[in-house]
Amino acid sequence: MTQAQTLAKGDILAEDTHLITRESLVRYAGAAGDFNSIHYSDQAAKDAGLPGVLAHGMLTGALALQTVIDWLGGDSTRIRSYETRFTRPVVVDASAGAKVVVTAKVGKVEDDSIRVDLVVKCDDTTVLGKTQATVAR
Repeated sequence: MTQAQTLAKGDILAEDTHLITRESLVRYAGAAGDFNSIHYSDQAAKDAGLPGVLAHGMLTGALALQTVIDWLGGDSTRIRSYETRFTRPVVVDASAGAKVVVTAKVGKVEDDSIRVDLVVKCDDTTVLGKTQATVAR
């Protein structure tokens, strides 16, 4: 983004769809060291009273932030802060997976930064709340 670009509150910056599969969960578990069985075992999820195998919350949050990084042309050094709230689980079907849709909008424009507000949904249900990234201009 150049200084010449004019951004206004509400402008859509990016929209991405991320497919989370059971394989994604295994890979993430290995990278993060989070091997909780609710992230790979239907029986463990059922025993815990869950609707199915759940994506790691941090994986969902990372995919949302990736949308901002991609909009920044891959320059993650411009990210000053990031916050989110885990509001609903992402259930990952064994065959279909789960599609997480991220919409990044301008929340606030300041002289030296932009607040990017993210809407993160799975099956038309918001799964992350108050998800915001502040990026340097």
